[in-house]
Amino acid sequence: MAREIMWGSAEGWGVDVKLFGEVLVTLLVISDPPGMVPIFLALTGAMPKRERNKAAWQAVALALGVIFVFAVGGRQIVTYLGIGVPALQGAGGILLLLVALELLTGKADDPTKQSTSNVALVPLGTPLLAGPGMIVATMLFAERAHGVPGFVAISLGIVLALLLVWLTLRFSGFIVKLLRPSGIEVLTRIAGLLLAAIAVQLVADAVAEFVTNYLHPPPA
Repeated sequence: MAREIMWGSAEGWGVDVKLFGEVLVTLLVISDPPGMVPIFLALTGAMPKRERNKAAWQAVALALGVIFVFAVGGRQIVTYLGIGVPALQGAGGILLLLVALELLTGKADDPTKQSTSNVALVPLGTPLLAGPGMIVATMLFAERAHGVPGFVAISLGIVLALLLVWLTLRFSGFIVKLLRPSGIEVLTRIAGLLLAAIAVQLVADAVAEFVTNYLHPPPA
């Protein structure tokens, strides 16, 4: 008998541990902290250490706010537009696959093209951290949440994932010296492979749901 693992009281005011793990791993794969290090250093390398550290937490804080807005309001947006969960899963899978292909092929935007003087906001906070892949994945997890344990798990997963991103950026100079460019490139390719697998699974689940709804339409 399958049963969700919970932390907390018997009334269910705890944490859905399985969902928490899925959120944390997925968001870490999408955000790809090791792959963010070269871009971050390229954008902030000329700054003093204090300003570079400030840019790291500003970027993560902006990404956290954007993601939480979509996690809370994503369901209402989907309902208003009349989009079903299978369509959202399929679109999310395609978007994640595009991100995965960029990681696997090493394609990156030119970091010298900035639309604002504060690189912590654009492009670091968005779209590099709070990009379409992260937003869609968060919305999909919010659709799966059931009650307080699910939403607590999602919130903790988002906060912990972005905390790890912040730590990576905060100590990026040490990480580059430790891993070297070749090590970061290897980790980026592994993250791309995992993200591609997640994307394919999302598309497969969406197709299966579409087929099920077609063969067994819900009662009107």
